[in-house]
Amino acid sequence: MTSEPMSAAVPEKTAALPLIISAVLLVVVVVASFRMGRFPVTSHDVFAVVWAKISGGTASVEPVVQAVILNVRLPRVIAGILVGGALSVAGATYQGMFRNPLVSPDILGVSAGAGVGAVLGIFLGWSVLAIQGAAFLTGLAAVAGVYGLAMTMRHQERTLVLVLTGVAVATLLEAALSVMQLLADPYTQLPTITYWLMGSLNAASPEDVMVAGPAILLGLIPLWILRWRMNLLCLGDEEAQALGIQTTVFRAIFIVSATLMTAAAVAISGAHGWRGLGWVGLIIPHIARLLVGPDFTRLLPISLMLGAAFIVAMDSLARSMGVTEIPLGILTSVVGVPFFLWLLTSMRRVW
Repeated sequence: MTSEPMSAAVPEKTAALPLIISAVLLVVVVVASFRMGRFPVTSHDVFAVVWAKISGGTASVEPVVQAVILNVRLPRVIAGILVGGALSVAGATYQGMFRNPLVSPDILGVSAGAGVGAVLGIFLGWSVLAIQGAAFLTGLAAVAGVYGLAMTMRHQERTLVLVLTGVAVATLLEAALSVMQLLADPYTQLPTITYWLMGSLNAASPEDVMVAGPAILLGLIPLWILRWRMNLLCLGDEEAQALGIQTTVFRAIFIVSATLMTAAAVAISGAHGWRGLGWVGLIIPHIARLLVGPDFTRLLPISLMLGAAFIVAMDSLARSMGVTEIPLGILTSVVGVPFFLWLLTSMRRVW
């Protein structure tokens, strides 16, 4: 772990232009996502159906097209926005709080914990809703356990102890996952487990959106309200305390908020460990930081929109590139790994 604070090496920039560009990009990607897929849908169909839904009128579009837009692609697009935005904001939060540019949202074991809950549900034959609920709760429980263990350890470097505890607990949970995969039925359960761990939005439903949306919003609100205090935490504990910031309290709030968002995203997407969708929370905050600098008040909205656009775009490609849908985690890894390697060689210039 590096103890370097976020520097102001990136020149001061106005957030207006990047904010507008990010918003336009998200809108364009969302509209394009409705059109992409095996069933042909035009932009006119999309706007007509959406406007009819908003205004309460009737769209002059075939019923089957309306069903595809409203029941299949709309939940999937909204789920992509929620997952991408949540993971990106959580990644930016963790990176700023731990003052480390290589931190991702699963640093405290939330993805591994959620994976254990979901795989256990699959192993026991639970329903999809029960599996997602188990993933959400065990993800939160994993981080709560990590934080509790770290707080019992008497050490001056609390941040370092917290991260190391998270790595250790995540490794233990990874071992539990491997055991359950070993015991699973190789013909029925194991393929389902493997596909879920790769990450995908193919099973996203309106119910998923209704459950995950409020949880992600609940985690986002404290981060937005307290966003300026993140800049003070990035200075280090001694400096922040000298400015009147209760570092322990605010760090706990940020961890709870980011973990809640990550757990909800993992529950509906299947992001797992240091693979797959976890890359989103690592790479998108860095792209946002290159655009607007390290100021968290500007970094948060840019990360939110860029992350949402990235996941929606990747999901569109995942369901359109081949006859069989490609797991979303594979595509995000293909993009994330080269960026991560580049980041290792240019970290000083990014931060």
